[in-house]
Amino acid sequence: MEYYDLMSALNPRQVEAFRAVMLTGGITSAAKLMHVTQPAVSRLIRDLQLAVSLPLFERVGTRLLPTSEALSLYHEVERSFVGLERIVQTATDLRTRRAGTLRIAAFPALATSFLPRLVAKFLADRPKLHVTVHGLGSRIVLDQVAAGQCDIGFASDVFEFPSVSSQAIEGATAVAVLPAGHKLARRDTLTPKDFRGEPFIALGQFTLLRHRIDHAFAAHKVERTIHVETQLVEIACALVAAGAGVSIVDPLMAEEFKTRGVAVRPFLPQIAIEFAALYPAQRTLSGVAAEFIQVFRRELAELLDRQNLRRPRP
Repeated sequence: MEYYDLMSALNPRQVEAFRAVMLTGGITSAAKLMHVTQPAVSRLIRDLQLAVSLPLFERVGTRLLPTSEALSLYHEVERSFVGLERIVQTATDLRTRRAGTLRIAAFPALATSFLPRLVAKFLADRPKLHVTVHGLGSRIVLDQVAAGQCDIGFASDVFEFPSVSSQAIEGATAVAVLPAGHKLARRDTLTPKDFRGEPFIALGQFTLLRHRIDHAFAAHKVERTIHVETQLVEIACALVAAGAGVSIVDPLMAEEFKTRGVAVRPFLPQIAIEFAALYPAQRTLSGVAAEFIQVFRRELAELLDRQNLRRPRP
């Protein structure tokens, strides 16, 4: 029989019956496994032998013994069934969001603080999920998402961009960070006038948080003594820990430095910090990506509540 004639003659149910007989050792047990009658299994095996033009079983007394051809065929059938089972398992894992890939880009203060712990927690019951995390400036995060190089981006600003969809995340308020033991650490809350004459570590001039901090001090007519500037909040906190000065930063990174020689205090007036989840507008958000954003939103809200740093809704 020609290859394509054989392909058209084969019935998947026949192959399933053959596998069941090989697994259980008999027609009766195979019928129970397949939840069909014994005559049905016998007919499927007979039709399979006719289709492949090979003797697959020999009856010896009351026993049905596989031929050498059947043993060779069974080896290939098992390989195909294992492959099929893997496909089914993979599809199930994807449907239940326990497998696949998730590419995340986030601004550095988030990527080196709150996000790693969240990813670890998310992966705990998803061992087949592969996650990639990049720490990038918010504008670069936007570019990566727009180019389709990331599934989700987390930015410290809310952007409007034609090829990017955006979800606003629970807002926070900035905090003051001081070297442990600093005289200002004795106060419960700090205001701009408390920083007069203190060596100040400023964030990069081209960030929204820097703009809002500058505005707060200008509104209170307080000039700061800026000794150091840095683009990264993590570096600002490290400088504070080293005793180089004081600063105002986002609460997520400040939390990381509480055990590293940094005192954290609320700052008034409140300086808003925006969080946004970004994803490509031209693609449907995958199930696992949508679930990660949901978990991110919930876990962040709980953290900010514990710190009493959630930004009040307008």
